Amino acid sequence: MSYSNIYFVVIITASLLMSSSTINAQLSQTFYSSSCPLLVTTVREGMRKAIQKETRMAASILRLFFHDCFVNGCDGSILLDDTSSFTGEQNAFPNVNSVRGMDVIDDLKAQVEKVCSNTVSCADILALAAREGVVLSGGPSWVLPFGRRDSTTASQSDANRDLPAPTSDLATLISQFAKKGLSATDMTALSGGHTLGVSQCVNFRTRIYNETNIDSAFATTRQANCPFSGGDTNLAPFDGSQNRFDNNYFRQLVNKRGLLHSDQELFNGGSQDSLVTSYSQSSLKFFNDFSSAMVKMGNLSPLTGTNGQIRKSCGVVNS
Repeated sequence: MSYSNIYFVVIITASLLMSSSTINAQLSQTFYSSSCPLLVTTVREGMRKAIQKETRMAASILRLFFHDCFVNGCDGSILLDDTSSFTGEQNAFPNVNSVRGMDVIDDLKAQVEKVCSNTVSCADILALAAREGVVLSGGPSWVLPFGRRDSTTASQSDANRDLPAPTSDLATLISQFAKKGLSATDMTALSGGHTLGVSQCVNFRTRIYNETNIDSAFATTRQANCPFSGGDTNLAPFDGSQNRFDNNYFRQLVNKRGLLHSDQELFNGGSQDSLVTSYSQSSLKFFNDFSSAMVKMGNLSPLTGTNGQIRKSCGVVNS
C-alpha cells in the first residue's frame, strides 16, 4: 500500500478519534483558523528547513513533545529554563544532556509571531512541529486540535518521576502509560517513535554487554562504538533507518535487535509480542495506531481558556 493510501486511512482514523469523549472539548482543529491561518504552513516550512539542516531534528522534536506531555500535560513546560523560583525539567535525569530542539521551537515561535503576534502558544507550536517532523520523515499525519496554553512553571521532580527510563521493564512501562490514560497498545505504538533518531551509549551499554535476549552480531556491532567504559555520549541508531519513519523498529525487536532494554521488553515473551509482530508486518497498522496514540497523548491535561498564558518567548514566563 502506498504512503498516500496510508496517509488517507490515518486521517480517517484520527478524525473518528476527534469525536470521542477522550478529547478535551476545549481544543479544536479550527482554533486558529481565523486568528492565525498561516500557522500550519509556517511551522511546516520551518521544520522542513530544520530537518534539511539536521535530519536528526525530526526525532528530537518528537521526543521533546513526548517528554513535555508526560510531565503535567502538554503545556510547554519542558521549554522553560530554570529560574530562581523553580528548577525546570530540562536537567531532570531523563532529559539532561539529551533533550534537544528547544532552539528550533524558539525559531518557529519567532516565525509564527511574524504572521500572528501573541496568538499561538509554545505548547501548540511544539505539538504541531512534532507532527510535521513525522510527516516530513515519511510518516503519517493526524488531526491535531489546538488551543493549548503555556504553563508558568515546571518541575524537575515530576519529570524524574513520570518519564520512562531506558531500563524500564514491560510492567513498569504499561503502568506509567496507564497513569496517563494511555493503553498498552498506545504505549507500544508510541514506542515506535524510536523508528527515528539515536540514543547515547550510556543508555544501552548494560544491554549490549550483559543481556541474553539480544542478537549476538547486533551486540558486537554496538560494542564497537560503545566501549565497556567511556564513550557515554557515543550515538547509535534505534533501527538503522533513523531518518525515515517506518516500521523497521518493530522488525528489529522481532530479531532481538532492540537498542534499549525498554525497547526489547516489548518483544520478550510478554503481552505485547503479538502486537509487535503485527506492526513489524504492517506499516499501515502501526501508522494508524501511532496516529491514534499521538492524538490521545497530545490531549493530556492541556491548559486551556484563561489558564496559563501565551508565552512571548518559549524559554521564559511572561513578565
